[in-house]
Amino acid sequence: MLELRTVSASYGPVQALHDVSLQVAKGEIVTLIGANGAGKTTLLRTISGLLRPVRTSAIVFEDRRIDALAPDAIVKRGISQIPEGRRVFPGLTVRENLEVGAATRLKRWKITPEIEADIEKTYAIFPRLRERQRQLAWSLSGGEQQMLAMARGLVSRPKLLLLDEPSLGLAPNLVQEVFRTVQTINAQGTTVLLVEQNARMALQVAHRGYVLETGRIVLEGSGKDLLHDPAVTEAYLGGRQTV
Repeated sequence: MLELRTVSASYGPVQALHDVSLQVAKGEIVTLIGANGAGKTTLLRTISGLLRPVRTSAIVFEDRRIDALAPDAIVKRGISQIPEGRRVFPGLTVRENLEVGAATRLKRWKITPEIEADIEKTYAIFPRLRERQRQLAWSLSGGEQQMLAMARGLVSRPKLLLLDEPSLGLAPNLVQEVFRTVQTINAQGTTVLLVEQNARMALQVAHRGYVLETGRIVLEGSGKDLLHDPAVTEAYLGGRQTV
């Protein structure tokens, strides 16, 4: 579904990605792990069109290059990104946030029956959002805001969902809930590329994974293999632990 071919990207004179190549197949959960500053968020921003790669790079989605497209055009193709830190619209209600997620699908700026049905589907995944649909987003708890951010992305009806640190700052019980939800979304047909510092949880739910260090892919494999790899255990899983 998605292929990155020797993707490099920079912030001004600082190169953040160095010839990154990876693939995501339809129906997979693929995770990208690495330390702070490794380039994980930069990679998602580059896929989403928020950061332009160098001209020798290629990003191919469903057999068509997207590396020259604007972000809204990439969303229309079927890629949606849930940014780190939730970033809901605080002055809008839960329902209004979900409607914003459908912006590229509006017909004459109106909510269509198909969009309404997709909002209902997100309420089925996140029942608390239905209960709070008239509340302003700023009044939600951190966990509820994360649910809203994920639901907003789903309303765009993505084929590929890019998730950036969905468990960041959440209590342990909510972290478990977030990862169960990622698996539910995937089981319902959405492919997922997951960036996550909670490497253990990410590798437990992922079909495959990549390790990114200083903007370079240094290791790849199945989630299970990486979970038991001594180098990954030492660097990202807290040393020698039994999984």
